[in-house]
Amino acid sequence: MEPQLSKTRLICTLTGSTAEEMLEQMTLASAGGCDAVECRLDYLTPPPSPPQAAELISRLDPGVIATCRPVREGGRFAGSESDRLAILQAASEAGAEFIDVEADVPLEDRPEGEIISSRHDFEKCPIDLTELAAGLDASPAAVNKIAFAAKNPSEALRAFDVVRDSRKPTIALAMGAEGLLSRILAGKFGAFGTFAALSEELGSAPGQPTVADLRDLYRWDSINADTELYGVIGCPVGHSMSPAIHNAAFEAAGVNGAYVPLLIPPGCDSFNEFLDGVLSRRWLDWRGLSVTIPHKHNALEFVGAENCDPLAVRIGAVNTITISPDGTVRGDNTDYAAAIDALCDAMGIRRDDLAGRKVAVLGAGGAGRAIVAALAHYRAETTIYNRTVSRGVKLADEFGATACGLDALSRMRAEIVINCTPIGMHPNVGGSPLERIPETVRVVFDTIYNPIRTRLLGAASDAGRQTVSGLEMFVNQAVAQFETWTDKPAPREVMRQVVLDRLRG
Repeated sequence: MEPQLSKTRLICTLTGSTAEEMLEQMTLASAGGCDAVECRLDYLTPPPSPPQAAELISRLDPGVIATCRPVREGGRFAGSESDRLAILQAASEAGAEFIDVEADVPLEDRPEGEIISSRHDFEKCPIDLTELAAGLDASPAAVNKIAFAAKNPSEALRAFDVVRDSRKPTIALAMGAEGLLSRILAGKFGAFGTFAALSEELGSAPGQPTVADLRDLYRWDSINADTELYGVIGCPVGHSMSPAIHNAAFEAAGVNGAYVPLLIPPGCDSFNEFLDGVLSRRWLDWRGLSVTIPHKHNALEFVGAENCDPLAVRIGAVNTITISPDGTVRGDNTDYAAAIDALCDAMGIRRDDLAGRKVAVLGAGGAGRAIVAALAHYRAETTIYNRTVSRGVKLADEFGATACGLDALSRMRAEIVINCTPIGMHPNVGGSPLERIPETVRVVFDTIYNPIRTRLLGAASDAGRQTVSGLEMFVNQAVAQFETWTDKPAPREVMRQVVLDRLRG
């Protein structure tokens, strides 16, 4: 069935404990650009009488959804069912546009008015989700609503299936951080609405975003049926600046795209399940994915070496997946190029000019591996310094470098130093991997971008050396992803400013 294309309502949930708090929240919701409010009458303390509920509803703006959720469905109303339904009846008579009534309430007991028939599962995604949704669709209610807990984003995709397959206006939401995409992208599929809170503290369900984030970070008003989808896969992923960077870039470049965080638990099974779910739903219009820890190797395995750039295969990690309209996928690693270009741009040289230069790489983790592979490709003379010598030796043997322990740093004779360790990263900003800057060193590159000026870079600058911040590498890899996906020049300065604003904020 074709997806519904009606305008999706941005609904702010009012969770005040008094009528005056509810009214204050409604004013803020209206100022924030919400289309409607959900008045959670079960949050009032003490519970309202029917006349009190009617008085409050009559003072709210039009477009009110009245809800008095019982404890059995995750709400706060612990009184009798007859009292609860009387409150909802009073709200309906006072002018509420819709009344949210749980699907297990018998038809003969339901209040009169426009009904949203709802089901909630706060523990899991129901095995019989399709059947439950069909049952709601067959009811006499005006709107279907189903909300469930998602253990990963692949389950959240099922919310879009529910909206797409329903005949009536439908709300389908996956709760929790894993289900956030179902809330952000509801407008692409013509859902009846999505719920947002005025602040994280005022949310009424797990994973409920704020009104400000939906409107500003995720560009709610720009999402429509033609919007192409992108996201960042990781665990954790809530800290990622990628949604802010790419959504701002889409807006600046006039690209109809939406970029969301995707919290996928570790392991190839969870990763593969999500990618399979995306590829089996061509109608999602999913075009690109950023991949971060711990899924970069899983991305390489899923896409296949034959569909990846050769250096990404040697590194053993893919951080960028591109999905074509016909469902074929390609994998790239923009990390190594981002680092090399940040270094070369600062030095005013070409990549090929790295040949023969002595480079010290501190750390043999994921970032170190990508940079060592790139340096080897451009024939630099690389020495790896790592706390665990055996790990450094293994990496060095693979790429024709040499390796030493950290105790050899005092004897370093490199021209370029690249820090790929987390030493000095926020919040532990007082650390530095080098006690002093060796005389031979001309350039110091710290891949850390938070803070922008690490203690290492500060010491190098004070010593008159050229410095390269991890900020440039971070922006470079995002720019490369944007251009790979859209085939358009990236608004680099916009993207860079987003990172700066986030770090300073």
